[in-house]
Amino acid sequence: MSAAEVRTLLERHGLAPSRDLGQNFLVDPDLARALVREAGVEAGDRVIEVGAGLGILTRALAEVAERVVSLEIDSGLVRLLEAEAALPGNVSLRHADALQTDFAALAAELDGPAHPVRVVANLPYSVGSVVLRRVLDVRDSLAGWAVMLQKEVAERIVSGPGSRDYGSLSVLHALTTRVQRTRDLAPRCFYPPPGVTSAFLRIEPRRDSPLEAGELVRIERVVRAAFGQRRKTLVNALRGGGLVPALEPDAIRAALEELGHDPRVRAERLSAEDHLALARRLQPAAPGAR
Repeated sequence: MSAAEVRTLLERHGLAPSRDLGQNFLVDPDLARALVREAGVEAGDRVIEVGAGLGILTRALAEVAERVVSLEIDSGLVRLLEAEAALPGNVSLRHADALQTDFAALAAELDGPAHPVRVVANLPYSVGSVVLRRVLDVRDSLAGWAVMLQKEVAERIVSGPGSRDYGSLSVLHALTTRVQRTRDLAPRCFYPPPGVTSAFLRIEPRRDSPLEAGELVRIERVVRAAFGQRRKTLVNALRGGGLVPALEPDAIRAALEELGHDPRVRAERLSAEDHLALARRLQPAAPGAR
């Protein structure tokens, strides 16, 4: 489907791409099939797609997966897809907001224990980080997930210590997942062309994650506080990070020294495992959910 054909299709239904929803539609069916392969989707899989759009990626998923549940927040696009009978019979199209979706319940509905369930998504910049964080909470219900998002967000996920892109999202993913950046996508792959390059990530849960049950949320509180004021030392960032109970500077210094770090170190210098060890020392009894 060319960009001109996409524009004509939208106009026929009185629609236009929504900037507020970050709509940039994939236009190349062959590229969509390549992305499905890179996502690791196989015959027999069940797939939750976030963002049906005009159905190009949806149809490519349906060619391989046994079942696809496609979520689309835009009611106009839902009407278009239904009016055009654009989706095959193994696709269930739902007018739904991914930010309000219970992914664990949906995976169970797809008979997750008996079939691999994957999430595949084309995420706009405005919600990309939020959706990715929500998926981490249900990672044990999924065989994996693959996401297309702005390159800058992707770099925040895959970056390691010392990088300017390394942050709390990097640490949380390193502790819970394995991430592969399979390709970058130029603006011309979409209509309308976005002003940024996109990236496609394949993510799978770590079966050897060092986290214990009930630990992700409380570790996250410390990690987010650590990166909340990047230019400050960890001692000062954590002291002013709004943690409850508040942390005493001497306790933070002592914990860093026990881990072999200079108390003047900044958050971006610690590995994910060191952030985990530091958080365990500083808030060992804080409540949370894995």
